Formats: sequence, structure tokens, C-alpha cells
Amino acid sequence: MRVIAGTAKRIPLKTIEGMETRPTTDRIKETLFNMLQPYLLDAVFLDLFSGSGAIGIEALSRGAKKAYFVESAPSAVSCIRENLRNTKLADKAEILPYDVKKALHVLEGRKLSADLVFMDPPYRHEYEKEVLTQLSASSLIHKDTLLIVEASLDTTFDYLNELSFVCTRQKTYKTNQHIFLYRKEK
Repeated sequence: MRVIAGTAKRIPLKTIEGMETRPTTDRIKETLFNMLQPYLLDAVFLDLFSGSGAIGIEALSRGAKKAYFVESAPSAVSCIRENLRNTKLADKAEILPYDVKKALHVLEGRKLSADLVFMDPPYRHEYEKEVLTQLSASSLIHKDTLLIVEASLDTTFDYLNELSFVCTRQKTYKTNQHIFLYRKEK
């Protein structure tokens, strides 16, 4: 795994050993960031369930001004720190070593406003629904915040309307999907 483009282009990234995480492949990451590129310049990026930090690091490399990495597993937090150090992007990053619910509460307390939110939670646990429920009433996002959820192909999002989210795009791959969301204006 490596950084695809930007200031840290081609720098290899460390991954976490074991089956606890599923690193996004370079091909899927490249497809994703080709879609996100217009939104990245000077953006505040939240990387939820960060794993190795590869998605947030790619965002920083491609022009995001700040990335917040939310990851509770100590081995993953160490991996993110090492990857940020190796890519020389640590000064634009903050790691929140908490579960996602607590981290969102902490960031909301700081009056942070995110431009992009990416989440890749463990599959088939409905964590994305829990996080979207919390974000639906959060000041962390605004009407222009783009949320991207990576999920298994069999994950349904039939609850989005009741949470006031609208899906603007769905990209399906062999084994997973990306859902692109905005919060509806009230």
C-alpha cells in the first residue's frame, strides 16, 4: 500500500497485521480520490475508523489542510503515527485514540466543522447507521459536508431519509461500495 498522488506520492504505507482491518486497495483508493479531488483543497477531513490512516493521509497529500484520524485500536494508532511521520504530514494531522462516538463528541465540543467525512467501519455491525444517526444532529457537519461511507455490498441504507441524508452517488466495486451523502437542509 502506498500514497497514490500529491505531496507524499509513492511513499509506502505501513499496514496493520491481522484480519482486524481491511485496507482499501490502491485501485479503489485511486477511484475514490479521483471523485473527491474537487473537494479536497484546504478541506477539513475526518477519517473515522482510520485503520492505518491511508485514506486521511491520501487526503492530506492531495491538498486537505487538516485531517482528524479517529481510531481506538492501539496498534492502529501506532501505525497511523508512523505513516504520518514517514509521509511528513504529521503537522496537518490529529489522532483521536477513542471510539468514534466519543471522538465525534470531543470534536463537536471544539466547534469543529468538517468538509469531508469518510468512514470505513467493520462490516455487518451497523456501525455506519449509529454514526450517521449521531452525525444527523451534529454541528460537525453542514449542508455542504460530503460524507462517504465504505460498506459491504449487502449493507442497506434504507434509513437515510429518516436521518435527513440524501445519497447523491453510489459506487459499487467487486466486494464493497462507497455511498456519497449530504445532509438535507432543514
